[in-house]
Amino acid sequence: MPTKLFESLIVGPIHSRRLGSSLGINLMPERGKICTFDCVYCECGWNKDHDQDKLRPNAKQVEAALRQKAEELHKNNIRVDSITFSGNGEPTVHPEFAKIVDITLSIRDKYLKDAKVSVLSNASMIGKKEVRQALMKVDNPILKIDSTDESIVSAVNRPTPSFSLNKTIQNLKKFEGNFILQTIFFKGKVDDIQTGKTIDIDLTDKTLAENWQNLVRELKPRQIMMYTLDRDTPAKGLKKATMEEMAEIAKPLVKEGFSITINGEPVIL
Repeated sequence: MPTKLFESLIVGPIHSRRLGSSLGINLMPERGKICTFDCVYCECGWNKDHDQDKLRPNAKQVEAALRQKAEELHKNNIRVDSITFSGNGEPTVHPEFAKIVDITLSIRDKYLKDAKVSVLSNASMIGKKEVRQALMKVDNPILKIDSTDESIVSAVNRPTPSFSLNKTIQNLKKFEGNFILQTIFFKGKVDDIQTGKTIDIDLTDKTLAENWQNLVRELKPRQIMMYTLDRDTPAKGLKKATMEEMAEIAKPLVKEGFSITINGEPVIL
């Protein structure tokens, strides 16, 4: 399988196209995946292929591993731009997520003061007050909405049945713009597990793009991260969106004052 898992609790630092030198925290199993989405483009692969290992690290284990790594980096004067929650699934489903965020902020303040704390999340858990409050504490709550179309979300993100796009959007409004919106753009044929049909997806489509632009205007995120495929995907035949296509979608929003990056590069008119 070309997709791969993060095989340790602490990863890196590695170079991130969006976050610079990133020290990763994987709150999911080292040989398994737990996620509320099953995205067709996920670099970790399909959920069903990684459901044997369900053992997640507890808060004490995260604290010990992160402290040891942070002390080492501090001692060796190794710069870290971001301490990033990502890994094998959705970090906010961890039962001790809020506690671990507080631990991480404390360790950051002691050893890696220049680092931001970032969370890459699909936003599916922000209806839970403790998760939302924890995300509001970090420097970079990076929250995903790939489309405003329920059928596209169903086909591309394959969320759990309890997920509601509308409720997620309403909960995003509670951040009052103090979050980073991330959205992927790509094209290809996707098997829709709801209908059993293969459908053509083009997230750069004019109507889909205009609806997404209107969502941006509604949510007013402080920053927008647009990106496309960068690694192997579990669904085959997906194609990258071009820089030109994404720049065209970004252009009217940038003119309105929104801060947008495409594949980590700022959009400047």
